Amino acid sequence: MDIAEPLLAAHRARFAAVDALLPPAAPPAEGRRLDAATADGTRVAGVLQRHRLDHADVPMLWSAADTWQLFPYFGDTGTEGVSLLLRRLRDVVAEEAVGDDSSCVVVWPSRDAEAIRAFLDHGLVPLGALGVRTAPPPEVPPSVAVRRAGPDDFPAALELAAATFDYTGLVAAARRANTADLLAPALRDALAEDEPPVWLVEADGEIQAVAHCAWVDATDGNEAGELLAAGRWGYVNNVVTAPGRRGGGLGRALMARVHQELHRGGATRSYLYYNPTNPLSSVFWHRQGYRPLWTTWEVRPASALR
Repeated sequence: MDIAEPLLAAHRARFAAVDALLPPAAPPAEGRRLDAATADGTRVAGVLQRHRLDHADVPMLWSAADTWQLFPYFGDTGTEGVSLLLRRLRDVVAEEAVGDDSSCVVVWPSRDAEAIRAFLDHGLVPLGALGVRTAPPPEVPPSVAVRRAGPDDFPAALELAAATFDYTGLVAAARRANTADLLAPALRDALAEDEPPVWLVEADGEIQAVAHCAWVDATDGNEAGELLAAGRWGYVNNVVTAPGRRGGGLGRALMARVHQELHRGGATRSYLYYNPTNPLSSVFWHRQGYRPLWTTWEVRPASALR
């Protein structure tokens, strides 16, 4: 997609100024071009992509079935420029037949307060965040038994992994009826192989907490490299503690071991996705040293965009 060089340069400068942990801004996405101009005539632009998912697609765990994703390029125009592009998006969506299982989405650097003002004004809410951690790994409490999981742990691990969506379905995207079926293949593969790793906590003879993780290399041109600074990162995919054991320190002990192991595998930094609207995970992950780098702003259904 062709974006005028002055606007693209201003876009890159904005990313560099707003957060030192952001990678260089990615090249313009492909999609439908949206254009607007501010009151003083400054041109802004956006790229719009529409994604449709089938019920068996794994992203259905967190995504609407029909998603309109906007990539804004508003340079130094701040709140005004973002608002103009969101109005253009609203006009496009209004021309289409939009169902209830739909959304408008913008993924944007978490520290850009001027953009946040526009997102809130247009009805978007922060349903997801990519959090990053750069601190050294802590010590593992000796009183908690943490071990690598294996194939025999699959039924219990899947039950716990699926259970977390019972709660997140209340405070973020609604739980899908086939959540366990969507989670099962990747978890089964991880338990059958040495990589990616899964760790768990056992207490009273039962599995009480599970962490499904991986190592990810962010490089120039790959998907991770568009979101993260170059290098090897630890990825914390899905972490859950049994509902009756939350608040007792099992999750902290599990993540202390996870951070140690990810560090041993060459990852001095780690990242994960969490729901800012979740009153449990948003507090827990900040206490583990994570802070938001990117936030997913979303409104459902898409027709609710103001």
